[in-house]
Amino acid sequence: MMIKPLLTLLMATLTTAAIAAQPTCGADVLGTSRTLTLKREAAAWGTAQHAALPGLAPGEVVLTFDDGPRPESTPLVLKALADQCVKATFFMNGEPLSHHPELARQVRDAGHSVGMHGYRHDHFSQQPPAAQLADLDAMVATYRAALGAEPPAYRFPFLEETPTLLKALGDRAVTVMSIDAGAEDWLPDQTPQMLADKLLGQLAKPGGGIILLHDAQDQTAKALPFLLQTLKAKGFKVVHLQWE
Repeated sequence: MMIKPLLTLLMATLTTAAIAAQPTCGADVLGTSRTLTLKREAAAWGTAQHAALPGLAPGEVVLTFDDGPRPESTPLVLKALADQCVKATFFMNGEPLSHHPELARQVRDAGHSVGMHGYRHDHFSQQPPAAQLADLDAMVATYRAALGAEPPAYRFPFLEETPTLLKALGDRAVTVMSIDAGAEDWLPDQTPQMLADKLLGQLAKPGGGIILLHDAQDQTAKALPFLLQTLKAKGFKVVHLQWE
């Protein structure tokens, strides 16, 4: 006779614990407005090289980070995103991923999406097809070993796409993600205001879209709280990408 009340009490306790474990996202943070789920398919998005990502409305942006994971800077990026209740997509290189798989899992476990960025950050357009395919095989194997899943997406290093890798990624039903805007944050000696000005300038034409940043850059990690606050002040909404 006491089973139902006990179950009710247990469910209430678990619900309260789950709510307590969630971050508090007030009106003063940027937040994540919604999640956009993409199919695992041969597709390519980003107006720098392809069509605009379908499903994004004007004023919506997708935050993406390349070149990690890097222990000196990626945790700072994760903290800035958590403080603003923002979810992003990280395109990781295979070499640092093989050295820091626990950091990659930390990114994933924080609710962010993880894609690939080449095992080595090479100019694949200057390599023979066999070398390009070997790099992709190494990248996929490293991703699987670190995260225990199939990689859903890929961004080309330097955005230098090649017919060989485009076909191979399509055969694997891996989405190619280009960009719509960035802050050129790989250039040295940039202040947070300089990065924000560049980002807003590049967002002006498309009005939103896929943003490229780099979690392996110290200056980006330090500037990210200001960049996120700037996006909020300008009325942009963050959309989180995930794959089926």
